[in-house]
Amino acid sequence: MRYVAIGDSFTEGVGDEQPDGSVRGWADLVAQGIADATGEPIQYANLAIRGRLLRAIIAEQLEPALALGPTLVSFNGGGNDMLRPGTDMAWIVRETERTLRRIREAGAEPVLLAGANPTGGLPSGGRVAQKGDALTAAAGHIAKKLGIRFSDNWHDTELRGRQYWSRDRLHLAPVGHHRVASNVLRTLGYPHPADWEIEAASIPSPTRREQLAYTREHVLPWINRRLTGRSSGDGRTAKHPEFIWVLPREL
Repeated sequence: MRYVAIGDSFTEGVGDEQPDGSVRGWADLVAQGIADATGEPIQYANLAIRGRLLRAIIAEQLEPALALGPTLVSFNGGGNDMLRPGTDMAWIVRETERTLRRIREAGAEPVLLAGANPTGGLPSGGRVAQKGDALTAAAGHIAKKLGIRFSDNWHDTELRGRQYWSRDRLHLAPVGHHRVASNVLRTLGYPHPADWEIEAASIPSPTRREQLAYTREHVLPWINRRLTGRSSGDGRTAKHPEFIWVLPREL
């Protein structure tokens, strides 16, 4: 198997930081889970870059991904678009379908993901939730029409708990990435490794002091980047632009 992942911070793995400063995330875990389940090494590449809008994901990642000759391509995009006002939802839906068709035309199997729903902990999360509901419904319709696999993490209600999210409340914590990886593996017909932690104990709602600290540390910097036209992904490149080997573990 030759597996390539494309997308934004969700697919890059932000929130699942490793001791050396790198990020892992659900796509890395899926690659490991497939290798463990099959007992065979697989090739894996990850072209996702944080902060990317759907237009950039398609323009910068799709054709380089297909040039690698993958047998499986996971695709998720539109999350950053939803965080901005004036989201062109019809365009996102059209481009999502076009991308999936292009992957299949290239001889690879596409698997479409809906990201987990972070809106319970976000300011003005209700407006984003409405967009996410609409986009996930459209994604499900596209997947059914095209006959492709669809991993719907948006409607995984367990993932909405605070315990599955990192301090910025926008990116999954390690246990959240493991749970998404488990969902994707199930969609692909594989079990998740027995040693994975995919559930976590609930944590209480934030105190007023914690909420103020969150606004200062995460919300205000995010607003400043929007006002100045900057992105968290500026100057970054893909973590695995070429195939690496992922070997099965002995569990």
